[in-house]
Amino acid sequence: MASSNFSHLANTLIASEIVRLGATIKEKIRNGEHIYNYTIGDFDSAEFPIPAMLKNEIIKAYTEDFTTYPAAEGEADLRLAISEFLSSHEGIDYSPAEILVSNGGRPLIYAIFRSIVDAGDKVIYPVPSWNNNHYTHFTGGEHVMIEALPENNFMPTAAQIAPHIKGATLLALCSPLNPTGTVFSKEELEAICDLVIAENEGRAPGDKKLYLMYDQIYWTLTYGQTRHYNPVSLRPKMKEYTVFVDGISKAFAATGVRVGWSMGPAELIVKMRSLNSHIGSWAPMAEQKAVAKFLSQKTEVDRFLQQFKDEISHRLRRIYEGFKQLQSEGFPVDAIIPQAAIYLTVQINLAGRRTQSGQLLENQAAVTDFILNEAKLALVPFGIFGAGKENNWYRLSVGTCRKQDIDTVIAKLREALQKIS
Repeated sequence: MASSNFSHLANTLIASEIVRLGATIKEKIRNGEHIYNYTIGDFDSAEFPIPAMLKNEIIKAYTEDFTTYPAAEGEADLRLAISEFLSSHEGIDYSPAEILVSNGGRPLIYAIFRSIVDAGDKVIYPVPSWNNNHYTHFTGGEHVMIEALPENNFMPTAAQIAPHIKGATLLALCSPLNPTGTVFSKEELEAICDLVIAENEGRAPGDKKLYLMYDQIYWTLTYGQTRHYNPVSLRPKMKEYTVFVDGISKAFAATGVRVGWSMGPAELIVKMRSLNSHIGSWAPMAEQKAVAKFLSQKTEVDRFLQQFKDEISHRLRRIYEGFKQLQSEGFPVDAIIPQAAIYLTVQINLAGRRTQSGQLLENQAAVTDFILNEAKLALVPFGIFGAGKENNWYRLSVGTCRKQDIDTVIAKLREALQKIS
């Protein structure tokens, strides 16, 4: 029963489902079990350290006493470095005045929602996706969930969005997508942009705009022939309606360094800055100074990204091949070829079956527990990302994966699947 001592928001907010899953895994590890924990969207710094130059610049910045409050919008040298990095690496042009720095991406997403969405406003977002349901709840927005499908690599389509776009205030998209590691095609993203432009141009003067929040925190991590596309490059008109979420956390394995940024229309960036300044969600001064120097060293940045991408791609590809081998052996599993980010989308279709000992895996939660207990493999079900609870697809993160463990993981999964009658 909700307590009358707390706000309605506090009483109705759902705790992080991934944190709850993590607590179960940690308990097993404390009890001496060896778990291959591929649930978290983070990195083992022993496997994936941050760039050496970035680390050294952070240390140097502290020794030089960069320990005071930073500018509310982000330090000028960092915003300039971000502007130049985006221009040289992605081909999009944003002035420092159109960039806001924060301590990671989450405060920026919160500021975007709070600056745009009023209670009752329509917020469109796909499922599975990361945390859009919670941010919509924060603002009292109307949830308009688009169920993305495996035949589209779990990316939402313009055809799915179109029936809901009239009167909407925010369209929240992510590419490369957390949790799937898949991306928008050029044609699909163009079609979505055209919907947003047409909807805005059809609104009366004084009506709220429809903004697109485009979370591209993984955009540097694409593999093979996969290419990242952004709305502004494809449709320059979208610069009026798009606000990006970006930063160093995934691009440079620097989740704990806490430097993120948004780019968007200057009038929106000002509102977000004001909100974040009241919260105090600034990236630390020393880290800002260090990131500014690091981003300006194109050779160092490119060298790190190539090595980093090679290591992640190797893990994703080998696990994908392992799942496809299991599928070829007749086991009810599948995987989507890795495209981007640190995630592999895998399927484990065991619900309704029995183990050789007679245990019925009556639902997907039982399947998740079975894989954890028997294969010692921890994965995040798509149900946690807003898909149906009986969805049999999972996110597998390789951020903590050691290459030498991959063959063992696939072998243990095979042994577990062999226990199904």
